[in-house]
Amino acid sequence: MPRLVLAYGLLGLIPFLAPPLIGFALPGARALAGTVLALYAALILSFLGGARWGQAVGRPVPDAGVVSLAMLPSLAGLGLLLAPGGVRLPLLAAALALHWLWDVRSTGLPAWYPRLRSLLTAGAVLGLLAGAVTLA
Repeated sequence: MPRLVLAYGLLGLIPFLAPPLIGFALPGARALAGTVLALYAALILSFLGGARWGQAVGRPVPDAGVVSLAMLPSLAGLGLLLAPGGVRLPLLAAALALHWLWDVRSTGLPAWYPRLRSLLTAGAVLGLLAGAVTLA
């Protein structure tokens, strides 16, 4: 896997992992940390959908199904931001896990992409579930 992609991906885990730690260390910051975590998760869902959309439309004949499905992560992220606080972070974790399933089962992606998505999704889900416990 390209080192640059891995490096940026790992740096992208910081906003998933920092809010639970901040909320644990600074109880007064829990509400803000939970909001930041939920917003970032929704942004990443949208980013992942956009990556799949871009990959699909870059083909000579775009796959209409993939183009259509690639819009769902953005809509899911927006909808889940409106979910009640107690379920918002676990549902965002589930949405990222569903996107991971789509990514690792898809063909036509670089051979290293499933490994990258597995690592990054594990970190994101860990951060969201830790946030659900520490920021609630």
